[in-house]
Amino acid sequence: MTPLDYEYLRKLLKERSGLDLSSDKQYLVESRLLPLARRSNLAGIPELVLKMKGGAEMLTSEVVEAMTTNETFFFRDKIPFDHLKEAVLPALAQARAARRSLRIWCAASSTGQEPYSIAMLLKEMTALFSGWRIEIIATDLSQAVLEKSKAGLFSQFEVQRGLPIQLLVKHFTQQGELWQLNADIRGMVQHRQLNLLQDIAHLGTFDVIFCRNVLIYFDQQTKAGIFGKISRMLEPDGVLALGAAESVVGITNLFRPYPDRRGLYQPSSAPVARAGAALHVLKAVASAAR
Repeated sequence: MTPLDYEYLRKLLKERSGLDLSSDKQYLVESRLLPLARRSNLAGIPELVLKMKGGAEMLTSEVVEAMTTNETFFFRDKIPFDHLKEAVLPALAQARAARRSLRIWCAASSTGQEPYSIAMLLKEMTALFSGWRIEIIATDLSQAVLEKSKAGLFSQFEVQRGLPIQLLVKHFTQQGELWQLNADIRGMVQHRQLNLLQDIAHLGTFDVIFCRNVLIYFDQQTKAGIFGKISRMLEPDGVLALGAAESVVGITNLFRPYPDRRGLYQPSSAPVARAGAALHVLKAVASAAR
């Protein structure tokens, strides 16, 4: 791959996906695109670039997908899901008691482990949300990973990564060497292809937005733009969850940290959450269930 080929790919990936590759990531591009070139019966990356410049749009889309990181697993990092269960959802159950509806968006949802983790968590909180209308929207740039997510079929390796054994037994059915997620959990998640760099307002507003481990690949200006879009799609008292290595600090003042819950943020104009309010709701539900 020549320096000119690499610069062409860097610019294209930045424009199409927001991926901001530094000048020393040529090895990464080669490792991901050489297999694609060979599957396309091309000698190497220079020939791949030449064909893309000639207007091969489908091939260009495949290049963008190949360079998009889709690392994910069930209940990834665990703590955000504990926060969701212990604080966010109980507080929202109280705040949304009149309308009895909840909307959750998982951006860059990859092969589905994140939205399905949230769906299983909500299923386990039936006492709190019985009779509610709950929407979980899973979006990703890659149609291929969305199709895998819709199928809800996972390997033994995939279900062993982060998924508690009791949830595996309860919500999955073994099919040969694969595990099929049960239809009731799959039915809780809607899938849509979406590029975060484009207009995303049509998704509507949400009570919770998970946008984890994707903004780390963008430059500061792109991050700020996406935070701006998200701020307009989050309810005034809604919650944004970012990845462990991500933060709004130094990028935007549209959000502030959620009290005592690392990695969670609320709109800067949101009322301050009352300490102990979520615990009070959980105790009330537990008492009613006995």
